[in-house]
Amino acid sequence: MTYLFHLIEQYGLILVFFNVLAEQLGAPVPAYPTLVITGALMHRGEYSAPVLLLTAVVAALIADFFWYMAGRRYGRKVLSTLCRISLSPDSCVRQTESIYSRWGARSLLVAKFIPGFASIASALAGTVGTKRATFILYDGLGAALWAGLAIYLGSLFSTTVDDLLGVLTELGQYGMMLVAAAFAVFVASKWWQRWRFRRSLRMARISVAELDQLFKQGVTPAIVDIRSPASQQAGRIPGALTISHKEISTFVFDAPIDQEVIVYCACPNEASAALVAKQLMQRGYKKVRPLSGGIDAWIAAGYAIDS
Repeated sequence: MTYLFHLIEQYGLILVFFNVLAEQLGAPVPAYPTLVITGALMHRGEYSAPVLLLTAVVAALIADFFWYMAGRRYGRKVLSTLCRISLSPDSCVRQTESIYSRWGARSLLVAKFIPGFASIASALAGTVGTKRATFILYDGLGAALWAGLAIYLGSLFSTTVDDLLGVLTELGQYGMMLVAAAFAVFVASKWWQRWRFRRSLRMARISVAELDQLFKQGVTPAIVDIRSPASQQAGRIPGALTISHKEISTFVFDAPIDQEVIVYCACPNEASAALVAKQLMQRGYKKVRPLSGGIDAWIAAGYAIDS
């Protein structure tokens, strides 16, 4: 622990840069503790608050701009990839789209304070065509607010942080084990949260080929499109009822109780579609299935869409 804190004192700025960069790229390595600790150590004269803040903001901008450019080039595929590697629940794409659709680039001001939102918001900004200068402005301000608060908290409670570091130093290797255990618990809790979320949404799916076969047989199931308004502009499955993000819990659905219902979205593991399917089942509908692969699988198979 003594050696670790010596490294923090000597190379705090480098540690902050790579920690923030890694977190904003999507790695499960929270940077806030590092920012708080380095903020508390500023009184030792190793670096100043402006330099520490600038280091964190630059690292965040580099990572966020990477996702922004990836979103511009690869579109929604990047959003799906981010949700698959994220430890946050799989409904993050829809949640992010809902927030971004409502607030636009201004949502980047608070993106880093919302778990699982920052990287996806950056990619979404590129996907929907947010201007580069606008993105950099709001994302930079958001990064400054996020990092600045952590640095301020560290300096405000510097005595408390020093006492805590002193205790960990006295514990020696046990202190290091305690830090490692805390990190392991953090990652495990996030993984457990995601696992429970995905398990709760287990149900039978219908493939795009099976849905197309129903159409060919003259069967007309009720189809529900629960994507965000921005995503719905790219087209929808013929005959689909569209529901806005504000109506997920309150939408009116008057299909016959015995009619088959197909729900689709554009998110990994059909998470949002499964959530709505569960709500419909609670209302008494028995034949409800999410569409496996969502709208992306339907389009990739070459089936028709309505504008």
